[in-house]
Amino acid sequence: MKSEIRYASDPKNVRHYTTEKLREDFLIENVFEDDQTRAVYSMFDRMIILGIRSVNRPVQLEAFADLTKSEYFLQRRELGVINIGGKGTVTVDDTVYELDKKECLYVGMGKKEVIFQSAQSDTPAEFYINSSPAHHEYPTVKATLSDANRVDLGSAETSNERTIFQYIHEDGIQSCQLVMGFTELKPGSVWNTFPPHTHLRRMEVYFYFDLGDQLVMHFMGEPEETRHLVMKDGQAVISPEWSIHAGAGTAAYAFVWGMAGENQSFTDMDPVDLNTFK
Repeated sequence: MKSEIRYASDPKNVRHYTTEKLREDFLIENVFEDDQTRAVYSMFDRMIILGIRSVNRPVQLEAFADLTKSEYFLQRRELGVINIGGKGTVTVDDTVYELDKKECLYVGMGKKEVIFQSAQSDTPAEFYINSSPAHHEYPTVKATLSDANRVDLGSAETSNERTIFQYIHEDGIQSCQLVMGFTELKPGSVWNTFPPHTHLRRMEVYFYFDLGDQLVMHFMGEPEETRHLVMKDGQAVISPEWSIHAGAGTAAYAFVWGMAGENQSFTDMDPVDLNTFK
């Protein structure tokens, strides 16, 4: 297992960051490693971002006691996992859940053993995980694409035609504070979450996938002081509460979004006036 801590950043200081410093603080370049668990602990709402790719053996979720100070990972936490690879299973305290690509599993506080395994080593599952602190135990729930709340947004004319699949949210899978799902762009569209917004009541993490060898220009920063990061397939980016989070790709793609913070209302956001966007 590998872990690191990312500290919270002041928006006034971020205005002066170099490209290298932006990437160091916000970009997670390597989410997955074969038969390992990688974890990034963000001080923004104490979200932990994890990646597990089981190839040759099952991978058990470690306690990461240096980060959580817990006997087991979910002692005071909850997690959501979306599989973005081949078929796999997640075993939660002896109950086995099968996950196909783009399917979701929520695991509540108090579950002691979580084991991840691919169905086939040549097409391994890739379990992308977001975890936030929890105060109440909610049941473990699996959701397929047909279970998700589907929201169609944008248009071909503005190059942002996309479908949002909401899994863990106030009217879906119940959680303490975690909100999670994914967005898929239509062929020919490249813009996500545009026009942009912020939401001071919760942070967000984006994980870009199904990008192939193309790129995404991910935009962040204050609306009047925007910055960008060049991102590749299978990379994640931490988005502070005060930052916009939008992107434009060189081709269509998908991304998992996960949020934690003060509330779970998906529509609780502060739109940015494009006339003030800089």
